[in-house]
Amino acid sequence: MYKSRIKLSSLEKVHQFVKLADACDFDVNVGYDRVVIDAKSIVGVMGLDLGRTLTVSYDGESDALKLFCEEFVSA
Repeated sequence: MYKSRIKLSSLEKVHQFVKLADACDFDVNVGYDRVVIDAKSIVGVMGLDLGRTLTVSYDGESDALKLFCEEFVSA
């Protein structure tokens, strides 16, 4: 399982993230605390508190999504 903490600080980054997640043929989840959302849902992701650090998790192989997460990693 791949897991990363990211920060999506603009609508453009949210759109890119959802587009990459939607291209995956496996489940991609994003959230914080006990809130977990399907990352393929633009409405769901936009409903998150984007000021917070989010956790992305998935069980699959996607170099593009992994690179995106590493670019916007939050310490």
